[in-house]
Amino acid sequence: MSRPMIRIHDSEKDQIIDREMSVAEFKIYEATDEANLLKEAKAEAKAAQRQAILNKLGLTADEAQLLIL
Repeated sequence: MSRPMIRIHDSEKDQIIDREMSVAEFKIYEATDEANLLKEAKAEAKAAQRQAILNKLGLTADEAQLLIL
């Protein structure tokens, strides 16, 4: 599998360089991607938990927000 491409724009020379990510850059890219996926999954789980609580209470999100303020 080829690694993603990186585009570099040298504004002084007005050149655009496209190159494949280095191994080190790709490892950072993968780690960041995995961290973002984990963060998204946690946020979705938390939203589902909130919605379950609101459903139990019979409230909408707007009504719950009014109680907090």
